[in-house]
Amino acid sequence: MDVCGGKLVMTAHPDENCLLIYPEPQWLEILPKIEALPSFNKKARRTQRLLLGHAAPMEMDGSGRLLVPPTLRDHGRLDKNLMIIGQGKKLEIWGLEHWQSWLDEADDGDMPEEMMSLSL
Repeated sequence: MDVCGGKLVMTAHPDENCLLIYPEPQWLEILPKIEALPSFNKKARRTQRLLLGHAAPMEMDGSGRLLVPPTLRDHGRLDKNLMIIGQGKKLEIWGLEHWQSWLDEADDGDMPEEMMSLSL
């Protein structure tokens, strides 16, 4: 984590029972965007409450570990076994059982137009 010197922000994912971890510089970039969401929109308020209300600045210890606050542990349904998923400029932390359940769920949503031309 050279990008942030071990300084991170952990928060609740607004749509999933998992946690998000941002390097501090990335968090500082998106923070004004979250704060600027319309306060009269119910979904936007929920997103603000979860992202901002659970945001916990933290630093990795000498062994690269983080202490997850109890409220975030509950939100992420974290127990002994975890799954860490890289998502570009952030990480997701899932309880392993919850992650496996999520993988098994049927996805019945339409594929976004932007994905139609994506070649992997």
